[in-house]
Amino acid sequence: MVSAAVVRGTALAALVSLLAAPAHAVSAESGATKVATRADALPAPDIAGVWDVLRTVRKRGAPGAIARIDDGAKTHWAALGVADRRTKRAISNADRFRIGSVTKIFSAVVLLQLADERKLDLDAPVNRYLPGLLPDNRITVRHVLSHRSGLYDYTNDMFARTVPGFEAVRAKVFTYRQLVNRSLSRPRTTKPGGAYSYSNTNFVVAGMLIEKLTGRSVRTEYRERIIEPLHLRDTFYVHPRTKIPGRHARGYLTPDTAGAALVDATEQTVSWAQSAGAVISTTKDLNTFLSALLGGRLTSRAQLAQMQRWVPAGGTQSYGLGLRRRELSCGVSVYGHTGAVQGYYTYAFASKDGRRSLAALANASNNGTVLNSMGGALESAFCGKKAKPRHRSEHVEKQRAEGA
Repeated sequence: MVSAAVVRGTALAALVSLLAAPAHAVSAESGATKVATRADALPAPDIAGVWDVLRTVRKRGAPGAIARIDDGAKTHWAALGVADRRTKRAISNADRFRIGSVTKIFSAVVLLQLADERKLDLDAPVNRYLPGLLPDNRITVRHVLSHRSGLYDYTNDMFARTVPGFEAVRAKVFTYRQLVNRSLSRPRTTKPGGAYSYSNTNFVVAGMLIEKLTGRSVRTEYRERIIEPLHLRDTFYVHPRTKIPGRHARGYLTPDTAGAALVDATEQTVSWAQSAGAVISTTKDLNTFLSALLGGRLTSRAQLAQMQRWVPAGGTQSYGLGLRRRELSCGVSVYGHTGAVQGYYTYAFASKDGRRSLAALANASNNGTVLNSMGGALESAFCGKKAKPRHRSEHVEKQRAEGA
């Protein structure tokens, strides 16, 4: 087997067809069909540019990297490097992996569906549903889902030292309340409804809300509300089990000490994250999920609009309810989330209408240059060949905490 295997998944004929296709788009506007001009349509994706990003990611320390673009009826995919450093098996878009904080979108969707069912009021205090959990009755469900609760992120302390922190929790099983209590032992970061301050604690609370309001596990709610309806055959929530089922990419954690050997972090409970970051998926399933969400197939139009009430989140980013918006160099905005969990970095974003989506993975983490480099795939996928990347490093959150 070849350690730096390269696999191409876009036929030349398909690429030529894509580049030659007319730039038409349909939008719901007074019940009529709108034909967009070429200036309004997304540029054709730069497939060669995506490949260049994967090569850069490999050079900067990731054993392997994959990407998949779904663009209407067309699919483009790329894979470079290995899924397993020991066997040298080539990585593939068929491989499952841990998606980290992309899980937060799953949790938000379930809660928005519950709002649609009138079982949840986004502006009600969390303590209405979970009496006595939080020390401040002013903290609402909306504050939690938009990272404006002020609840301290317990992972800051948990992973202050990357490898020792991980090894201390790799096999542990936490209750939600234990994780929340870790947060509450530290001062809050802002008043309720204040500025955005990213915290995994918020989505641990989201998991508690899901289970309290439904009387069922997060696993069951993900499965019955999202995974099964969308036929996501490679998406799982296996907590507290430690193994990724089926074919998967192994994940490698970069130690804090420069030059130290990568640590295989594949097997872990991810109990430190749970509803904030423990879902397993593939690039295909993530694209299907985001396209369905942004296409209005998972919530009502009203709840999707709530999800996209944005607050500033640093640099060119803003945050809604479990959903990020990133503005690219060409002026296009994309919607989704990044994910960091020990051994894996994920990017999963789609266009506003969900018709074009990109999911990308590097099987390495705690490596800021890898994470920053992966952002270039968004430029190539949504801005095309004329993209002019910003000449600065994008703002990256929580590189050490491995939970963003």
